[in-house]
Amino acid sequence: MVMGKFADLIFFRRHGLCPRWMCFTFDNVLRRLVQNPDRIIRPYVGAGDRVLDVGPGIGYFTIPIAGRVGSEGRVIAADIQESMLHGIARRAERAGVRGRVELYRSRPDEIYSGDPVDFILAFWMAHEVPDQQRFFAQLQGVLKSDGRFLLVEPKMHVSRAQFETAITMAQKAGFRLTDRPDIPLSLAALLVPVMP
Repeated sequence: MVMGKFADLIFFRRHGLCPRWMCFTFDNVLRRLVQNPDRIIRPYVGAGDRVLDVGPGIGYFTIPIAGRVGSEGRVIAADIQESMLHGIARRAERAGVRGRVELYRSRPDEIYSGDPVDFILAFWMAHEVPDQQRFFAQLQGVLKSDGRFLLVEPKMHVSRAQFETAITMAQKAGFRLTDRPDIPLSLAALLVPVMP
């Protein structure tokens, strides 16, 4: 019981959104050795794509995605926290990809309402969403019919049973499970829209 409470504190469980001050733990050289963002997104993102990066923190995946989509593509960084979006803007400017990054301030009742996207990434964030059924339905509504959605959750926060429940909710929202990519320290599912 004590270890469980200690783990909840260390891994910031049961506290809602991950605060901006914790981002240094997610975006560092050591993480890149284990979870190289370029390697993870390479199979799913290409030149000219429109990509929605949901809950991107300070852009661990946003910046590499902006590099992959090229000058004709876009990555939409959608976050409910303004401080995260400011961090992404600064990092994108330094990386020379600011023109490819669209910042979108999400609301509690709306993740994103812009043009349809080719690919959605929700990396280590869906467990923070209070209404996952609604979340998945919103994502299904903005994904192109031939698009793909990569859902990834941290093993230290989300149990396999919780992840399977999330997949079931995504399926009820109109997604079909096509793959379970092997991503270190994570539970992952590749989903596509169900064709009517």
